[in-house]
Amino acid sequence: MLGVGLSFWASAWRPTVALPLVVVFLVLNWFGDSLDGTLARVRNRLRPRYGFYVDHVIDLAGTTFMLVGLALSGFMSPVVALSTLVAFVLVSAETYLATHARGVFKLAFLGFGPTELRIVIAIGALWLLRGGEVSWLGTGPWRLFDVGGTVATAGMALAFVVSALRNTRALYQEEKVSS
Repeated sequence: MLGVGLSFWASAWRPTVALPLVVVFLVLNWFGDSLDGTLARVRNRLRPRYGFYVDHVIDLAGTTFMLVGLALSGFMSPVVALSTLVAFVLVSAETYLATHARGVFKLAFLGFGPTELRIVIAIGALWLLRGGEVSWLGTGPWRLFDVGGTVATAGMALAFVVSALRNTRALYQEEKVSS
């Protein structure tokens, strides 16, 4: 994801080279993210707490790299990038807390998870080669990644609220205090 962020940043000067590299680095990220746990299981070298921790620390850093690169590229405003990062951190923290408190790990929301997100980002990166602006409902033009980041931020905010309420209710039901 460092490569994704650097490629987005470099796309401000060399979009025809850097934007396809975004796609290449997203594929490498997906491959590495998918392979590590599978390889540990096949080799019977499981370290679940270590693997969980390292995987998600890398996800937090990687998302930060990507959004900083987008903000520096000019294809996403810094305010939208920061808002998207804050929403991602909130959803991540809630997911990790639920994993610890309830033993429930749920990363996808409404069928949309990390793999789908990588595909959407890759399509968006290639769309930037066409100019990177979109119009919507007769308004605009808007920066493509500002629209995408705003939608992602709203979706993650909703996911955060729904998941926090569900987990709070479940924990309340599981830990009733006897009178």
